[in-house]
Amino acid sequence: MEDGRRAHIAIVGWACTILCLVSYAAAFSHGASLSACTDMMPRHLRVQLHSPSNNYVTVHTNMSFYFPGDKVPVTVRSTRDFMGFLLQARKVSNDEIAGTFVFIPPGSKLLTCFEDGDTVTHSDKSLKRNLSFVWKAPDQPIGDIKFFISVVQSYFVYWAKIESAIVAQRGQN
Repeated sequence: MEDGRRAHIAIVGWACTILCLVSYAAAFSHGASLSACTDMMPRHLRVQLHSPSNNYVTVHTNMSFYFPGDKVPVTVRSTRDFMGFLLQARKVSNDEIAGTFVFIPPGSKLLTCFEDGDTVTHSDKSLKRNLSFVWKAPDQPIGDIKFFISVVQSYFVYWAKIESAIVAQRGQN
């Protein structure tokens, strides 16, 4: 009788653990949580951060400067597949999130960290490699910006805050 009870408790404990892990993993398969807005870090269990300088992802724009209100194309390129991402434009002066994304590719969605559409994340866990976006600068001057992306290769491996070159603001300061 005691052995049967132990087996039953072990099976119930195992089932609860699996259900908790599956539900936790499923929560992030549809995009980053709002808690990642500030530091751009995934909230997975026991994830392993890799150095931004040792990544296979680049975030690039073909513009070296912009004017207030401009639309800036942003391209993310990778030599390997990845599942998740979080993309933002940030002011060089104070690291605040700036502007909004007005075009996003399939498999992604807009987030509202501080204003509608200021951040983009994945909307599913399909494999991604090359993505194109369009960012719209605020109508008021904000200064120079950089684009930052955090990329999740797998549930346990990610790179945080991979940065683009500076895109300088032209016009009124």
